[in-house]
Amino acid sequence: MPTLDRQDDVFILDLGDGENRFHPDWLTAVDAALDEVEKAEGPRALVTAATGKFFSNGLDLDWLFAHADQHQDYVITVHGLLARMLSLPVITVAALQGHTFAAGAMLSLAHDFRVMRADRGFWCLPEADINIPFTPGMSALIQARLTPQTAHEAMTTARRYGGHDALAAAVVDHAVDEDAVRRTAVEIAHSLANKAGPTLGTIKTRMYAPTLATLRDRDAPLG
Repeated sequence: MPTLDRQDDVFILDLGDGENRFHPDWLTAVDAALDEVEKAEGPRALVTAATGKFFSNGLDLDWLFAHADQHQDYVITVHGLLARMLSLPVITVAALQGHTFAAGAMLSLAHDFRVMRADRGFWCLPEADINIPFTPGMSALIQARLTPQTAHEAMTTARRYGGHDALAAAVVDHAVDEDAVRRTAVEIAHSLANKAGPTLGTIKTRMYAPTLATLRDRDAPLG
């Protein structure tokens, strides 16, 4: 399960050491961690990281297929996490040490910055291959955070971007050696920790107002 630690003015949310899929209990734990980050005072920033082979493999499809009657509520919860991360009133940095797929990739896009391992691991939106269409909220998030060309390629071809390719396509902001991923993310977060506060939250909320409105649509989240 996710854990939250703090190094000076940087909170580090570790998603776990497995596939870090979005099980409802996992989502609850992440939301509780963000509560703690948001209610803290003074300079602060957030690094979201993981350990092992995966950053996150996205939706917990096994759980979802076993609870099909809860599909819409589940998607609303996932959308809520993406919207919250996108508008969090602190600088957020995703440290992508491993595979970052599907909703896990979308979660990374909801962060302000992304640092990816250069030599191993892929960032990918595989929905075209697994026959699961993007929800309107997911489409809005991806298109708000990637260039039109990259969003089109990533969404329609399910391309797997390695670290250098992801950097070239502006999917990530830095591609570094394995042992530098988390350190670089923490350095970025620390350098921007004094930006935290209501003004930053307002800037993000206004910058991404249409995307946030779509993600927070509870009436027709599935389109």
